[in-house]
Amino acid sequence: MRRCPYAAVEGTRWVTTNDMHVPARSEARAGPRRTPQNTDVADQGSNRVGRSPLGADESARASRSWWDAEAGTYVAEHASFLGDDRADGALIWGPEGWSEAELGLLGPLRGTRIVEIGAGGAQGARWLASQGATVVALDLSHAMLSHARDRTPYVPLVQADAAHLPFHTASFDLACSAYGAVPFVADVAAVFAEVARILRPGGTWVFSVTHPIRWAFPDSPGPAGLTADRSYFDRLPYVERDESGTPSYVEHHRTLGDLVRALAQTGFTIRDLVEPEWSPANNQTWGGWSPMRGRLLPGTAIWVCDRR
Repeated sequence: MRRCPYAAVEGTRWVTTNDMHVPARSEARAGPRRTPQNTDVADQGSNRVGRSPLGADESARASRSWWDAEAGTYVAEHASFLGDDRADGALIWGPEGWSEAELGLLGPLRGTRIVEIGAGGAQGARWLASQGATVVALDLSHAMLSHARDRTPYVPLVQADAAHLPFHTASFDLACSAYGAVPFVADVAAVFAEVARILRPGGTWVFSVTHPIRWAFPDSPGPAGLTADRSYFDRLPYVERDESGTPSYVEHHRTLGDLVRALAQTGFTIRDLVEPEWSPANNQTWGGWSPMRGRLLPGTAIWVCDRR
């Protein structure tokens, strides 16, 4: 069995194409919506019903169970957009459709050591490997990682919580995440601190999330999504619960200032904040993201940071 060279904890569960065992049910990538691509979700979005406090353990359990249960549907619906129909995959930063090949936010890749956090089906990790990087794909969900089985280029697949990364200190040159992990954790500073720990000094951390301003607007791709109806400063997470009241899905909201402070406190310098306009080549509607809305409101925030 090929093993990841950066393992820090003996006995860590390393999930590779050779040793994966995926449960029948048991943890987004390019948009955290869990509704069909062409559905108007004004009454279902992250700023509508179901706002309530939720701690770190409950958030992790909800994310793992939901992404494991919905992985097949999610991948089937969004596989082409995410790069599954391309031989080497793709790293897509958000629903606007911009890829790392177009934006070049990570800098030179050949010879670098990279971890993709919240990698989902590892489409991004495979593309990075095709560019000459040594890459590890990490996700909380067994089922999402299983989508990368037997695909090329080969990348090690690691199931782990982003707030407890099982890697040696200063193991990587770069870390990235496209709508993965960060929106789904209760303690974002814990994730940033772990990323800072595993990066070498001067290493780069690039991640994308729903643009915080979007939480003040209905999650609708049409005109209804252009009028703010909730306080931007309401930081209660969006939580869905099953019939028993157990949390089954969660997304956490932080303001721009919250993210700036969390990054600064965990040892990062912000080099850039990219607010991509809608790609002219993208005609898709994805939940509350649409060409009409994307031309008027930012949907994604991509943070480019360096470890001090």
